[in-house]
Formats: sequence, structure tokens, C-alpha cells
Amino acid sequence: MDKGRFAVPAGVTPWATALGVAALMLGTGLSGPHPSGGLGVLGSVLLVAGGLALAAYRRAPLGVLAVTGVCAVGCLAAGFDALAVSYLVAVYGAVRAGHRKITLVVSVALVAVLHLTALVFHKGGVGEALAQARHTLELAWLIAAFAAGEAVRQAERRADEAERTREETARRRADEERLRIARELHDSLTHQISVVKVQSEVAVHVARRRGEPVPEALLAIQEAGREASRELRATLEALRDDDTAPPHGLDHIPGLVERFRGTGLETTLTITGQPHPVPAAVSRTAYRIVQESLTNVARHAAATSASVLVGYRPDALAVRVDDDGKATVQSPPTPGHGLLGMRERVAALGGRLCTEPRQTGGFTVQAELPTNGAS
Repeated sequence: MDKGRFAVPAGVTPWATALGVAALMLGTGLSGPHPSGGLGVLGSVLLVAGGLALAAYRRAPLGVLAVTGVCAVGCLAAGFDALAVSYLVAVYGAVRAGHRKITLVVSVALVAVLHLTALVFHKGGVGEALAQARHTLELAWLIAAFAAGEAVRQAERRADEAERTREETARRRADEERLRIARELHDSLTHQISVVKVQSEVAVHVARRRGEPVPEALLAIQEAGREASRELRATLEALRDDDTAPPHGLDHIPGLVERFRGTGLETTLTITGQPHPVPAAVSRTAYRIVQESLTNVARHAAATSASVLVGYRPDALAVRVDDDGKATVQSPPTPGHGLLGMRERVAALGGRLCTEPRQTGGFTVQAELPTNGAS
């Protein structure tokens, strides 16, 4: 919205319309044939009330439609001969808000009521009474107000659709750019880092096979290559993780366990409790915890078996991964980026994460993810 010098505050326009219509109707009613005395005062009040009701036509279009219709009938019954401008504006507002059928039914009923009112309260002939009713609510003006409201409604709907289309196009282009960056990173970095990693590992292996001391710099290069590979994989995964691909969740954990079982790691999956739908973020986090835990077991734990437990509770989801690796209470493994990432994911959901060596040997990862209020 224009915030410049001539911008009009949002709340001013309805009141300006209401005051303008009230003044127009009062002036028109008093300038034409109208009664005196109490009926004149009553008719004048109804003219003004119908106009002022338009101040709420955006918040309560159907309510304003009803009020202006009653005021139009009251003015006609009081003896005023004035076009029901306030009702026409109310028709425009109601149709613009999407209440086309109700507005049509109310308008047809109002036309009939106006004719009956003119026949009952007008002292002249039938022809004059019907002419006064038609003058109070001209069908041509009524159709024009209905058509104007529908035209504006359609224009606003098209504008909203165009805005949504622009947002979807921008999102799609951003996704395409993200995938392009991922491909470029993969092409330009993965090969070189893999070469450095392989060459350093070969050099360390050859040195140890010959019984020669391995230089600290070479060991540092080896470890840096491994770390760079892990970081690059994590970066590429984040770049490729867009809304067009279905995210991994609880339903994918059995397949994940099966893949690790195929690598030679004896992996079991146990599900306890009554499975029930959980928030998408909880489902994704549970999958990532199991994935990262089993990956660490396969790479670093020197374990022969691992167990995965997924427990459904009424207000939480429990995830636990145990292995029989080399970790002990006396020599716990050094936390890496994987454990840090798990901790951040769990904390973002308001859950708890415990990672520690087992008393009987091996390592355990336990997470409790709340399912109430998560998104």
C-alpha cells in the first residue's frame, strides 16, 4: 500500500462512504415529498441510520445488508420518496465479499416487501404506490450494484491468483538455483576432496606397512579430508532438501534399517506403543536421529550389532539406538558434528537428547520428542 503523502488510512474510507451516503439520502429525502411531524423525524432518522450503517460493510456485509433493507422499508412506510442508495452500496459490498446467493435472495424479497409496503401505506392509487416502490429501489440500479460488486470480486480474485503465481514462480526459481549450486559444488569439490582423502590414506597405509613413522601433518591431512567429505555431504543434503521431494520420516526407518543390515551390521528395529500420526517435524527428526546414529555406528564404533527402538506415547515419541561397539564409560567417543546436529534438532522441538556410553559397553542415543504443539 502506498504510504506516501496522499495515502488514506484503511479505516477512513468506510466512514467517509457512510457519512457521504447518509448526507446524500437525507438531502434527497427532505428535498422531495416527505411527511411532517413524527413520521418526518422517524423517516429522517432511518435515512441517516441506513447511511451510517455502511461504516461496517467490510466487517459485516450481510448485517449491513439487512439493516439498510429495513431502513429502506421504514422510509417508504413513513412516506419518504428517495432512492435507497445505502442498500445499493450494501449490495455492492456483500457481493464483493462473495455473498452472491444470499444477496440475490434478500434483494428479491426486499423488492416484494417494498411493493407490499407501498400498497399498505400509500394513500393514492395502486399505480402510484407501485411506482413509489420502484422509485425506492430501481431494478436497474440494483442490477448495476450487483454487477459492480461481482466485477470487483473477480478482479481481486485474479489479483490474488497472480500474486500466488508470482510467489510460486519465485519459490521454484529459488529451488532450481539451490539445486544448481548443489550440482556445481558436487562437480567442483567432491572429486578433489576425494582425491586428497584417498591419497592421504594410501600414504598413511604405506608408511605404516613399511614400519615408518607417520608424519603428524599427513595424519592431519587425512582427518581433514574425512571431515571435509562429511561437511560437503551435509551441505549438499541441505541444498537438495527442498519441498518438491517428500521428506524422510518414520515410514522410512524400516528401509533405513534394512540398508544398514545389508552392509553387514546386524540391525534390529522394535516399535512399541500404538502407532499414531505425529507432526511432520517430529517424524523427520526421528528419521535423522536414527540415520545419524547408525551411520556413526557403521563408521566409528567397530560394532557388530545395533538396535533401534521407536516408542509411541500419547504425548511424545521416544527414539533409542544402541550398539555393542568399543565405546566405554572410561573412554567415551569425542562428540562430532552429527551429535551436535541431533541435539539442535531435538532442542528446536523442545525435546530431550541423551548420548552416552553404555555400562555394558557400546554407545546409546536416546531422544524424547514431544508431539503436542510441534509443527
